Amino acid sequence: MRKILALMLVVVGWAVCGPADACTVTVVGRAASADGSVMVSHSDDGLGDARMIYVPAMDHKAGALRAVFYSNCALDYKPQWGASETQRIMTKDRGPGYDTPGVPPSVPLGFIPQVPHTYAYFDANYGIMNEHQLSIGECTDKAKVHPEPEPKKRIFYSAELSRVALERCKTAREAIRLMGQLIEKYGYYGTGETLTVADPKEGWVMEMCGYDMNGTDGVWIAQRVPEDGFFVAANQFRIRDVRKDAEDMMCSSNIFDVAQNKGWWKPEDGPLDWARVYGDGEFHHPYYSLRRVWRAQSLVAPSLDLPAWVEGAFTRKYPFAVKPDQKLAVANIFSIHRDNYEGTEFDMTKGLAAGPFGNPNRFEGQAESVADKEGRLTPLNGEFERPLNIYRCVYAYVNQSRGSLPDPIGGLTWFGPDRPATAVLMPFYAGATTLPEIVQRGDLLSFDWKSLWMAFNYVANYAMLKYSYMIQDIHAVRDRFEADAFGAQQELEARAAALWKAGDKEGARALLTRYSEDIAARVLKEWWKLAGHLYVKYNDGYVNTKLGVAQPVFYPAWWLKAVGYENGPTSYEKKPGGN
Repeated sequence: MRKILALMLVVVGWAVCGPADACTVTVVGRAASADGSVMVSHSDDGLGDARMIYVPAMDHKAGALRAVFYSNCALDYKPQWGASETQRIMTKDRGPGYDTPGVPPSVPLGFIPQVPHTYAYFDANYGIMNEHQLSIGECTDKAKVHPEPEPKKRIFYSAELSRVALERCKTAREAIRLMGQLIEKYGYYGTGETLTVADPKEGWVMEMCGYDMNGTDGVWIAQRVPEDGFFVAANQFRIRDVRKDAEDMMCSSNIFDVAQNKGWWKPEDGPLDWARVYGDGEFHHPYYSLRRVWRAQSLVAPSLDLPAWVEGAFTRKYPFAVKPDQKLAVANIFSIHRDNYEGTEFDMTKGLAAGPFGNPNRFEGQAESVADKEGRLTPLNGEFERPLNIYRCVYAYVNQSRGSLPDPIGGLTWFGPDRPATAVLMPFYAGATTLPEIVQRGDLLSFDWKSLWMAFNYVANYAMLKYSYMIQDIHAVRDRFEADAFGAQQELEARAAALWKAGDKEGARALLTRYSEDIAARVLKEWWKLAGHLYVKYNDGYVNTKLGVAQPVFYPAWWLKAVGYENGPTSYEKKPGGN
């Protein structure tokens, strides 16, 4: 028993030390999109708080202070800062969505001066979009230094930075400058980070990190995505040479001095390569990040014929941004997040690891997760490919910022609970007066029939039993809902715009709010119905329909051969090498 407990502690220790989130994020310039929108997408790939919360606009008294809370996604859950592993924030100061009974109140790391008025926005583990179409996405990066939080020294991580930006800013440039100032004045802790920041005119990439475990500030850089460009990041810094005074680049004033003082760069080395100087390569293993960057860029610009194999973590084979072969729509972007390398040499629906029914999910672990009968750790080395669609994703979204429409109508978040491949994209407008309760509730440690995330997570987990069969049933329902939503978008927005133009702004907001609530409610009902359908249809490994019960579904011949089916008891004689 002591050996088993010791082994469990090792496994848990590895899990806690790993990054809480490991995400993929994209930006599409307005000239690269099919409808002239600037798009940001984000998959939040760390099992944790899956809720999307509506934070209302608020007025604040003169002299008020704004609390800055610890972010679990920075360096994993730390109970001394309140909230819980499954509920990111507990406070009454950000509207009813974060006032969760039974959860310990969040303890501020510090405070900053509050502004008289803050904007409404959608929030999750990082800020998503505000009422002025300011849009944000995120991915975690491996920096050389990951400082711990400390009151009065290091109180900001990207999560709270993104929220302050959405509360106070209308444009991407304004948001980047504000977040940079907050890093410099109040200090930065946690992992390296990429925040994509967009408005109806342009999209930017902002990257940041600490540089000293006892530091009181941080370093950051931002680069604009070309109007006709597509950008993707996957847990690794993507900005390279720092070009001083460039129109498409901003950075902290200390970026060169810190690199020199740390001995990480000298002017005679040439341009300061941000990713190489301040970054530390890929998390976990080679191609953990680069394979996703290759795949995303290859999907939008196959004509580039980008190589899947490169010389190292800091390759220059994958440009900062590529020009898509065709203009991109929301569905195109989300299909990237749904990808399991299908049709490539890395196809995760193929081979023995996918099992007999093409399951692309690969549970992560290292040698510590494998022990012999005596509890000793094995020397097993190896890795699975890391896909864009990963089983531990808690939500993904595509944001649209569109200058052709008023902000409340032009700003749109297409939100998909749980992993992208089995999620349904649902529209939520920036001008909404709230979000559906079923989107704002969910706790991965408490089963909840009224949680939209739990319905999707339940179906996704069940589908792994017979994936190649069940995914077809799932997609049939998913595709119907998405086709309806995309098909109704133009007429809905025209109605809302007419109300807005006529001066009935509250009517326009109410229309958009009711529309999203109706879709979410119908999806929840249908998804639990789908769960029951899958259970009945594939009960006990059969296919059960009105055409016949217990229709046999046997394993494919290639898999039977690979797992030793031929060595089974086909005679009474002992076979050579048998026990």
